[in-house]
Amino acid sequence: MKKIIVSMILGSAFMASCGPKSTAVTGPKFTTAEHLAQGKTVFENSCNRCHALPNPEKHDDQGWIKTLSRMAPKAKLNDEQHQMVYDYLISVNKK
Repeated sequence: MKKIIVSMILGSAFMASCGPKSTAVTGPKFTTAEHLAQGKTVFENSCNRCHALPNPEKHDDQGWIKTLSRMAPKAKLNDEQHQMVYDYLISVNKK
C-alpha cells in the first residue's frame, strides 16, 4: 500500500513538472524603448517559427494575456521574454 501511495505522489510531481512554466503576465512592466524593441524582436523571431504573426490589434490587453499565457511555453519563452512580447504588443495595439 505504501508503494502505491509513494508511486502516485511521485507520478503526480513528475507530471506537474512537465507542465507549462510561464507565469501569467498581469500588466505592463517594461516600457523603455529598448525593452519594447527587444519584445518586438522576440515576437517576430519566436512566434513566426510556427505561424504567421498575428496583428497586435487582434486582441485587447486582456486577450493578449490569455493568448501569451498559452503560447509562451510553446515558443519556449522565459518569463522576461514573455513579458517583453506582451509589453510590445500592447504598446502598438490601438484597442
